[in-house]
Amino acid sequence: MESVNELGDYLRARRAAVVPADVGLPDDGSRRVPGLRRDEVALLAGMSTDYYIRLEQGRERRPSEQVLRAIAGALRLNDAATTHLFRLGLSVFETAAATTSVAPELLRLMDSMREVPAFVVGAAQDVLAANAMARELYAGFARYDNLLRMIFLDPFAREFYADWDRAARIAVGNLRASSSRFPRDERIERVVGELSVQSPAFTGLWAHYEVRPRTHEDKHFRHPRVGEIRLHFEALAVTSAPGQHLSVYTAEPGSTSADALILLSQLSEQEAVLTDQDTLEEEGEP
Repeated sequence: MESVNELGDYLRARRAAVVPADVGLPDDGSRRVPGLRRDEVALLAGMSTDYYIRLEQGRERRPSEQVLRAIAGALRLNDAATTHLFRLGLSVFETAAATTSVAPELLRLMDSMREVPAFVVGAAQDVLAANAMARELYAGFARYDNLLRMIFLDPFAREFYADWDRAARIAVGNLRASSSRFPRDERIERVVGELSVQSPAFTGLWAHYEVRPRTHEDKHFRHPRVGEIRLHFEALAVTSAPGQHLSVYTAEPGSTSADALILLSQLSEQEAVLTDQDTLEEEGEP
């Protein structure tokens, strides 16, 4: 999935995303392409147009930190996007591999969270482990295995996410951030490959090269059994396991969403009892 000129691809995508008026440039309506022209980026970054063109075309492979920082400023890149630009421009990547094995201590911590949905996600957005409430929250999906695959390939996602477009955009930006940190991760490449083949919506968003790690946000779901529910999401990095995050949902105390979480907890407990009964029957116990 790697491009021959990934730095150039990234610069072109980010250049196209900049609104000229936001950087003090006029737009008389005669622009043939969205965003900034290459000469405008060069002007804003304080470098020659020829040098910037060579950089974007891949004919200049050794930009300095000063040049990259100037380009980041011209393109109005945030911290995550600037970090990605430096990784591409300076060929500096982390050597640690993303891990998929969840530590027993983390599993115990997650399972002890009985009043909130909690789950562990890997670098490729695979759901590596989940507590009972998280499984109940996502029970409407055919498979609770990979957040990107669920959003783009499961029709239920359009019902579950009140703002599907926003959820899809954030999820892709988060995967971009993971691919920036782990550029040669085989699992990430497989997920990107599968979705690129099966989902035009994913392909379009992936081409934007928006690098945006998801650390926290407010979410609005339509759950088939508890109804509308608004939750706050926090992703806590697991420092002992590169690429893993413990994701936790909470609700405003006293809100209807807090009541919905209580109902979700009761449903998950009922499901656990039924599962235990099925297990006993399969083992031949009365």
